[in-house]
Amino acid sequence: QGTLTLLTNERGGIVDDLIVTNTSEDHLYVVSNAGCTDKDLAIMRGRAAELQAAGSDVHVEVSDNALLALQGSPSMARVLQAGLPDDLAKLSFMNSIMTTVFSVPGCRVTRCGYTGEDGVEISVPAGRAVELAERLLGVPEVWPAGLAARDSLRLEAGLCLYGNDIDETTTPAEAGLLWTLGKRRRAAMDFPGAAIIMAQVKEKPKRKRVGLTSGAGAAGPHSPPRILTSPGTVTSGCPSPSLGKNIAMGYVEAVHSRAGTALTVEVRKKQHPALITKMPFVPTQYYMAK
Repeated sequence: QGTLTLLTNERGGIVDDLIVTNTSEDHLYVVSNAGCTDKDLAIMRGRAAELQAAGSDVHVEVSDNALLALQGSPSMARVLQAGLPDDLAKLSFMNSIMTTVFSVPGCRVTRCGYTGEDGVEISVPAGRAVELAERLLGVPEVWPAGLAARDSLRLEAGLCLYGNDIDETTTPAEAGLLWTLGKRRRAAMDFPGAAIIMAQVKEKPKRKRVGLTSGAGAAGPHSPPRILTSPGTVTSGCPSPSLGKNIAMGYVEAVHSRAGTALTVEVRKKQHPALITKMPFVPTQYYMAK
């Protein structure tokens, strides 16, 4: 079983968002954002050293794996099942198995992916990643997808992109990610920035992440629009292929964060009306085994 979780700093900011899986092999399997690897490892190794000094049997190992994402229902399940000895119908969202994929052993298949669609992420030994990718791309239904395609899908699903929508100055409360913080951790307050984050849980943050829709003026990745009606900024935005309109997410003052609130957004020095909209913009298609 896996889950999304957060590394936080002493100011309550988000150092990284991670997928952590509690495996059946007596260890935790962690997938971090590639751009955050060095700082994440430094934190984990530092904490492991503290636990070792206290007598705990804990250590950190780095796997030489690549990550391939195969996404999209119903084709994904049909394509992958042909090269899988396991029954994919029994694998629910955020669960994983160690298996062989199209004759490549030692793969961890996790039913997840940052698209909002049914899909898997395959952790594959790096030396055989190209082989597996070429095998998958040899199936007529499988096409390579660039980051722009992935970005539009994850935005339609209302998912944060680290470095854009969340970073070390953003707290889980502001980002709407308090669901990643379990009851035990809230009670124990034994994580970096706990005092700041829990104070925001009680008193509510002054700003909040929201979804936005607009008929014109798509946000560009290198020229983030400003929200004029309520002081704030757009952190991600693009045309939605599914909806035929522009969608975005950003931060506004909490008092102006209610869905249905009309705002004015400035994009490239031009003003456009926008509407705060509940996320996800497009319903997700995560798979749960029956």
